Amino acid sequence: MLDGTDNVLKDQSIRFAKKENKEKYPGTLRQIVYYAEELHRSFVYYTNNFYLSAKDIALLYKYRWQVELFKWIKQHLQAKRFWGESENAVRIQIHVAIITYCLIAIIEHDLNVGRPVLEVMRILGKSALTTDNIRDLLQPCKRDDGPKYDGQLYFDFASD
Repeated sequence: MLDGTDNVLKDQSIRFAKKENKEKYPGTLRQIVYYAEELHRSFVYYTNNFYLSAKDIALLYKYRWQVELFKWIKQHLQAKRFWGESENAVRIQIHVAIITYCLIAIIEHDLNVGRPVLEVMRILGKSALTTDNIRDLLQPCKRDDGPKYDGQLYFDFASD
C-alpha cells in the first residue's frame, strides 16, 4: 500500500479536469497523497512545487497547520501568553481555554444572543466582577447620545 518508507501513497503530475478549476489554474500541478500513521488517515496535497520531495511537502503542510492552529488558539481562546514554561502547564492552559470557549459557545447558543462567541467572551471577561444577570449583560445597550457634539464652540450672546 505504501510507496517506500515515506508514507507517500501517490506522487503524480495532474491537470484539473473540471471547467471552473481549469480556468482558475490551467497549469500542471503535483498531487501528493500522504498517509499519516499517527492519525490513521491519508491527506491529499496539491502544489506547484516539483523540486522538493513528496515527504518534505507533506511535512511543510503539517507544520503549516500547526502554525494555523497556534494562531487560532491565540485569537479565539484568548491565550496571549502562557503562564507556565513546562509542556504540562501549557497543555493545561490550552485545555482550560478550550473548555471555556465551549462553555461560552453553549451560553451564546442557549440564550440566543446572536453575537459572535469572541464578543461574548470579551463582555463576560470585562464584567467578571459584576453581579448582573448574564442575560442582561449580553443584551444590546440602548444608547441615548443626546445632542450631537461636532467639536464646534458656540457662543450664546442673547441670553443676558
